[in-house]
Amino acid sequence: MDVGSIVNKPSTTTAANGTGTTAQKNAADTQDRFLKLLVAQMKNQDPMNPMDNGQVTSQMAQIQTVSGIGTLNNSVQSLTSQFSQMQALQSVSLVGHDVTVPGSRVNIENGMGTGSFELGSAADHVKLEILGPAGQVVDTIDMGAKSAGQQSFKWPADNIDPANKLSYRITATRGAAAVTATLYSQDRVTAINTNGGKLQLQLQNLGTVDYTSVKAVD
Repeated sequence: MDVGSIVNKPSTTTAANGTGTTAQKNAADTQDRFLKLLVAQMKNQDPMNPMDNGQVTSQMAQIQTVSGIGTLNNSVQSLTSQFSQMQALQSVSLVGHDVTVPGSRVNIENGMGTGSFELGSAADHVKLEILGPAGQVVDTIDMGAKSAGQQSFKWPADNIDPANKLSYRITATRGAAAVTATLYSQDRVTAINTNGGKLQLQLQNLGTVDYTSVKAVD
């Protein structure tokens, strides 16, 4: 009978809340089960072929490994929880600030529409199209050649109601080949949301976005 193989079987006890107390209890139960099995094995061993010290030492090492992994897992869960709490507290300082996130919405403020994009490589020709709520082209601007990386634009919007949901589209080419363009929008953080264990930002116009999607903070 291999005590190690039995001890290493997953426990049938399931923690309802994943707390450190439950993890410690499971570790204690595992050690108790191991000692009982080891004693039973030694009592019922073949007198003509007894267990040697190496076997006992090996099985003792197995139980220590199992207990150590349980303790380490409990520590990691605790650190993860603390990190999430710290991250949530730090994100509160973003309320009232503008952040840049993936999106194609044109930010209109003080009669000026703005947006930014990132080119995967240098482009010979970049075309900006401002789109209306229904997706119709409102204006087209030839931006010429642009280098790879982050780019931005400003578009006159004196007669545009900021409530209008305008978006934009970028078409970039190098020779006959298309160049990848990742679009970004800027919006203001109004609240922080931690429901479901995921940290999210509530934006004024774009709604809810994941904290990890923030590209820049203004």
